[in-house]
Amino acid sequence: MTAPATTWDVSDIPDQSGRTVLVTGPTLGGLGHHTALELARRGARVVLAGRTEAKLDQTAAAVRTDVPDAELETLRLDLADLGSVRRAAATAARLGPVDVLVNNAGVMGTPFRRTPDGLELQMATNHFGPFLLTGLLLPQLVAAGDARVVTVSSLMHTAARRPPLENPRLPSGRYSRWAVYSRSKLANLLFTSELDRRCRAAGLPITAVAAHPGFAGTHLAANGQYGRSAGGVASVLDATIRAVSQSAAAGAWPPLMAATADLPGDSYCGPGGFRQLSGRPRTVGRSRLARDRAAARRLWELSEQTVGLQYP
Repeated sequence: MTAPATTWDVSDIPDQSGRTVLVTGPTLGGLGHHTALELARRGARVVLAGRTEAKLDQTAAAVRTDVPDAELETLRLDLADLGSVRRAAATAARLGPVDVLVNNAGVMGTPFRRTPDGLELQMATNHFGPFLLTGLLLPQLVAAGDARVVTVSSLMHTAARRPPLENPRLPSGRYSRWAVYSRSKLANLLFTSELDRRCRAAGLPITAVAAHPGFAGTHLAANGQYGRSAGGVASVLDATIRAVSQSAAAGAWPPLMAATADLPGDSYCGPGGFRQLSGRPRTVGRSRLARDRAAARRLWELSEQTVGLQYP
């Protein structure tokens, strides 16, 4: 299908004609935008799923600037609100089979906040929302015949000291935004491992893989810290990150590899350069905690109870 994983390049993405790809978090200029752009460039029908209709339209217009005949659809989705996830999945039923789901959307380092479902914002957006969305889309993924679920994690997963296995609706001590973020990114990898294992055990034609962008110049940090990417200190932080990081387009390469390369289940793709911060993507390792099968199983069971859905 593609070149070997050790030599993967964006030019290796095969023709995507006839395939439907749903990408969450396609904010203009971010990883989701560039992931959607490259897949649309190769003929996929791309569904842009995000919170704000105006921002979805912005990204769609930008993609069509590069790919005038791009087949795009938009879907309103707020992963921090489980009700919104359910409504979005119901709307997405009209799409028919879904070949690839890219769980890209996320928040980083946000101040403490409870969602309408009583969940901490980062865990809700980065794990519980994608967990529910994947489960609700499962019949459409199965219908595709050879589907893939790509979940975007982070190098920060290695900073997690323990998996997030406590009751997510109860207080858990002093809030540390970066500790919670790292644990949410660990959850992404535990989710991927357990999803792939369960799909294989159930004989479902779904492969679960993960990716991380390295150190990519997106608005994620500024948005998390200040709720915006421009204006005052937010502009300073955003500009600083962009000056010392690789581009968001390059950061999208590992998710694109994960979405399109011929990889075994539970693969993890990341930049191949120094400390996985930048460079052409390859398959990479993960922390000891991210390989804990018992933790993955317990997190899955906790997640089912939290969102009110058992699958597969």
